[in-house]
Amino acid sequence: MKKSQTRLGDGRRPRPSRPPSERLPALPGRGVAVALALACSFAFVLWPVSVCAESASEAQLRAAYLVNFLKYVEWPVGVGGATICIYGRDSLTAPLAAYEGRTIQGREVRIRRISQPEQLADCQEVFVPEADEERYAGLFRSVGRLPVLTVGESPAFVQQGGGVALVRVENRLVFDVNLGAITRSGLRVSPQMLRLAREVVGAPR
Repeated sequence: MKKSQTRLGDGRRPRPSRPPSERLPALPGRGVAVALALACSFAFVLWPVSVCAESASEAQLRAAYLVNFLKYVEWPVGVGGATICIYGRDSLTAPLAAYEGRTIQGREVRIRRISQPEQLADCQEVFVPEADEERYAGLFRSVGRLPVLTVGESPAFVQQGGGVALVRVENRLVFDVNLGAITRSGLRVSPQMLRLAREVVGAPR
């Protein structure tokens, strides 16, 4: 027997809302508070207290996303580190420092700044600030099939071959995923992360 479904006054079915664990956080500023921040809305862990505060900055939220992408991506056997590298302009080293030495999936988080593609070998995740879009081509050539998760700040990042684009849309942080690029790097993304992504490109048909 089919279950009956409640309808609105105009005959439309009510749109189901996302569970609290799957709602993306609003960014601070413009009078919008960060309600429970990422710790409560993205079902992530390991947050410093400041990230859950209403005064959390956008940089803190971006740093939190970068750290927790490590939790939802699987690296090949033998990759024992959890090093996040900042490639180019330094915009997140300070907020990321709060996570230095913490452990995710049994791997210790390390933060490094790099300036040359040749330094990518020791990185498990590399962040490319939006202002450094001209670095994309060189970065992708250098990464090749290395087991490195690439993260940028422009929607074009995933279209050009990057793994994840962490972007601001309507006063919220959202992310797009290039599943094909990540898979070619030998990495696996959890279904939960794909479900939370705004858009997934490069998925097999």
